[in-house]
Amino acid sequence: MKKHLKSIITTLISLAAAVPLAGLADSTNASAKVTLQTSYLNVLGPMTASTATASNISSGWQTVLEQELKMANNHDLLINAAFEVGLLTQTTVSSKLMVTDTATATASIKVRAVIDGIPAAPGEVTYGKRTQTLSATLEGAIANCLSVITNGAGGLQIVLNTNCVQPEVIGFLEDSVSVNSFQFAAANLTSGFHNIQIQARIDALGDKQNGSFTATGLLGKGTLSAESVRMVKDPAYPYVLPLQ
Repeated sequence: MKKHLKSIITTLISLAAAVPLAGLADSTNASAKVTLQTSYLNVLGPMTASTATASNISSGWQTVLEQELKMANNHDLLINAAFEVGLLTQTTVSSKLMVTDTATATASIKVRAVIDGIPAAPGEVTYGKRTQTLSATLEGAIANCLSVITNGAGGLQIVLNTNCVQPEVIGFLEDSVSVNSFQFAAANLTSGFHNIQIQARIDALGDKQNGSFTATGLLGKGTLSAESVRMVKDPAYPYVLPLQ
């Protein structure tokens, strides 16, 4: 009995010693399937265009998240990028003497996935955009521009001094934050490591006459997840496009 028990213990010790080595070998040689990266801070912006600065500004494409993934041959890559998106637009108009005044502010945020320097399908995606246009046709503030005179017929007459009329001002501000995500794809990649970048661009622009405008875009906290898969492909309906 003791001899049999000793044999069992010896066998268990041998198995326990072998399992970690086998697991280490598998994790070293096998291709990774999924990768994840998260940003806990604002990753881009804010970018602001206003009457006091420029009427049209752009951050240009900037890499905000980046990761590498080892893939097997002819596998497909699914990439999901999710971000907080903040947009602010503000417009004011200044009008008098029934002359229309208009101000416009636009803020937009676009995102794309880039694999080894090449944009993945479907290319750039708009995560947030707002165009705010404010128009007004106002008579103006005339309270201090009226006077009473005696006309040629000897009667009293109220006269408006148009040079004294002050414009009436209307302002409109809108601010919002939302979370948006999109699925990108790249098909039939070669084996080995592939560099995955999520790039973003903020555009802010506006136009005005007598009033003013402010447009701001902000890309906040974000998450990048990428997964190596083998998807079913129908030649008649290719859901995954090749790299452009």
